[in-house]
Amino acid sequence: MQFIRSARTAISHRLAERRAHRRLSDELAAFRTAAERTELDLMLGRHSAEETREIHAILTRLDADRRHADAR
Repeated sequence: MQFIRSARTAISHRLAERRAHRRLSDELAAFRTAAERTELDLMLGRHSAEETREIHAILTRLDADRRHADAR
């Protein structure tokens, strides 16, 4: 019974993490112009690489997606 409870908790936490990641990705996608990205980079520069790792990974993916879409 404990195993099932632990599995449910783990799944619930993973789903919550995915929702939060998706929400953050959507928010970061709104920073499109060079000025907006510069402002975001300045804000991120106030924090450590460890603190901003997820954000930078999302921004890198968004940039790659945009470049790929522009190349079509």
